Amino acid sequence: MDLSVHRLRMLRELHRRGTVTAAAAALHYTASAVSQQLAQLERDVGAKLFERLGRRVQLTELGLLLTAHAEEILGAVERATLALEEAQESVSVRLTAGVWASVASGLLPTALNSLAAEHPGIEVRTRELAPEETADAVRDGSLDFSFVLDYTDVPTPWDNGLERAAVAVERLYAAVPAATVPTSAVTLLELADQPWILASPRSHFGRAVRVACQRSGFEPTINHEVEEQSTAMAMVSAGLGITLVSDLGLTLRPPGVDIVTLTTPVMRTVSVAYRRTAARRPALQLVIHAVRAAAAELGLGASETVPG
Repeated sequence: MDLSVHRLRMLRELHRRGTVTAAAAALHYTASAVSQQLAQLERDVGAKLFERLGRRVQLTELGLLLTAHAEEILGAVERATLALEEAQESVSVRLTAGVWASVASGLLPTALNSLAAEHPGIEVRTRELAPEETADAVRDGSLDFSFVLDYTDVPTPWDNGLERAAVAVERLYAAVPAATVPTSAVTLLELADQPWILASPRSHFGRAVRVACQRSGFEPTINHEVEEQSTAMAMVSAGLGITLVSDLGLTLRPPGVDIVTLTTPVMRTVSVAYRRTAARRPALQLVIHAVRAAAAELGLGASETVPG
């Protein structure tokens, strides 16, 4: 019997997600591709591994048995990778990272250029995801590491199988149409009567801003709900409302937008999340060091660990 690690990872994801569509989305494949690979896995094993119950999929007893062994096999593959990296005098490895727009534009160019100059054997590939999705992708093994966010008043639920290393601390600013706010600093409450452009409450950013406004004594009037800071600022530039933007997000600011400091800062920490089993990977630690150095150059340096 020849068991494919690739197909075992799909089986594990099917068990976790409950549907082929959800498993495919988590692994960034089409549902038909995952179905074909799982069907081939059943042929490899010579037994039925799952059965459909309406829209969901339930593993058979043999499927559950194989999934339990898949966890061990995939863990052993990761440990073997680590052992090989530690045994090599020069680090040569490819890592895949989960990012979002402001990290990709504000931190990564400097960090990856520095890494390429000092450690040319390390190749980092990126995949853009919503900040809320990146940690799950690391846990599931489809990413080697990802960037994650923690807001001062809205801590992120954490998976005990993951660790995180803080790389930057950002503050949020008010982004307003040019010449509409006459001062260089305001309280959030002074912005209460403005129309807002804000991410949905499903996002960490959207929840954090709403909580900050509520603690300042008001509910923001949200006229436009958009997820990307760059989109929100484009709408601010058109005079459609105000939003909040992070330090790294300032690199995406279009003309026609003024940046106003909040007198009571709203802060967030950017961290790198990775599986506990990968903590000793030399390449990963070198990437974290490069990203921290890039953040420090921007004045956004962070302490090295995040509690929790």
